[in-house]
Amino acid sequence: MALHKGPAKHDERTLSVNPFFGEANPVGGMTEAPPTHRLPDAPLPPSTAYQLVHDELMLDGNSRLNLATFVTTWMEPQAGVLMAECRDKNMIDKDEYPRTAELERRSVAMLADLWNAPDPSAAVGCSTTGSSEACMLAGMALKRRWATRNTDRYPGGARPNLVMGVNVQVCWEKFCNFWEVEARLVPMEGDRFHLDPRAAAELCDENTIGVVAVLGSTFDGSYEPVADLCAALDALQERTGLDIPVHVDGASGGMIAPFLDEDLVWDFRLPRVASINTSGHKYGLVYPGVGWALWRDREALPEELVFRVNYLGGDMPTFALNFSRPGAQVVAQYYTFLRLGRDGYRAVQQASRDVATGLAGRIAALGDFRLLTRGDELPVFAFTTADHVTSYDVFDVSRRLRESGWLVPAYTFPANREDLSVLRVVCRNGFSHDLADLFLADLERLLPGLRRQPHPLTRDKETATGFHH
Repeated sequence: MALHKGPAKHDERTLSVNPFFGEANPVGGMTEAPPTHRLPDAPLPPSTAYQLVHDELMLDGNSRLNLATFVTTWMEPQAGVLMAECRDKNMIDKDEYPRTAELERRSVAMLADLWNAPDPSAAVGCSTTGSSEACMLAGMALKRRWATRNTDRYPGGARPNLVMGVNVQVCWEKFCNFWEVEARLVPMEGDRFHLDPRAAAELCDENTIGVVAVLGSTFDGSYEPVADLCAALDALQERTGLDIPVHVDGASGGMIAPFLDEDLVWDFRLPRVASINTSGHKYGLVYPGVGWALWRDREALPEELVFRVNYLGGDMPTFALNFSRPGAQVVAQYYTFLRLGRDGYRAVQQASRDVATGLAGRIAALGDFRLLTRGDELPVFAFTTADHVTSYDVFDVSRRLRESGWLVPAYTFPANREDLSVLRVVCRNGFSHDLADLFLADLERLLPGLRRQPHPLTRDKETATGFHH
């Protein structure tokens, strides 16, 4: 969540109240204009307060046209009804809401089975507010397991480190910062935009708490080679005796690969994979915010990290950074699991992949762009301008698409490939073939004007997009 400062002087204004906002009498419903940055002195009628907030939110982008976000922007009306019925239930009050707690437990069991845990009944897991919290919990478990094995050196001179690709989501950088772990980043090289197994193994030493593999990079939608990484770490253990666990950040791919890439071995079938996370609110097809963290067995999650709280008269084991949060998203996740099943998830995810690969191919056929990925792993693809295009850049394209309501991020890749700037399109449930047709039509419509530009108009690439990793 972004940090916000207090208002600047020019922002200290009041809201204008329309006479029609009153309940019945246009004049009787009027009240003094409420301030925007301090509590008003008097209450407002509910219809007036609603309309003031509603009107301001009209200036937000349309979430269905947001091709930057991985987060679910459409659910069935029945799911919305269930969420409304559960939004007042506190997920942490398991004694008070035992059936909500049971649906969470069932969802964990379903994911353990989906991700091929050796014994799904022995796998442990929990819901979270999203993948960022899930990654924090997984990182904490990795660090504590390492610290337990190195009690003779830690917290003395030994400094723990975590190995990962430079393409990881920012939550991993936050983890390393907050929990005082050295981040060892495998850089991009050439046309490899994610972690290289051999390079990752070379960065490991006796202070490495684990290696993070990303199943679906946010930069380009590609899977990292989890099985190859585990093989490289197996070879490292044979040479040195170092036993390095792997965490799979399956924020998006954890809910794609089990249905569309069943032969891909990336999950608990690999003994070195200690934990996996996913975002229920991404390709889990649930509104934000819900995530999941699972460990292959109890040994992978140190017992001392689990708090047992006597809360409202009951003994409650909990592993979380947050405490109170609504049960609505967990209920919606169980509803979606029940509603779709394996075949339904497979159909929904295949439809998104079909849209992605089809749209990527049609964009490549325009001749102005070069694809980095084609949407055949995550339903996500990245592309840049072709070598012969000199009159505009990806930031110009992003800016012009926004004029038609499309939110398409343009951004520069990190170290070693900072020369490469791309556009990325995320295809989610709800972004249909029809919407893809409309998107392509708008893209084709703006190309003649872009081609007539004397040069790219972007001067400051850092401020050219609101998208940041």
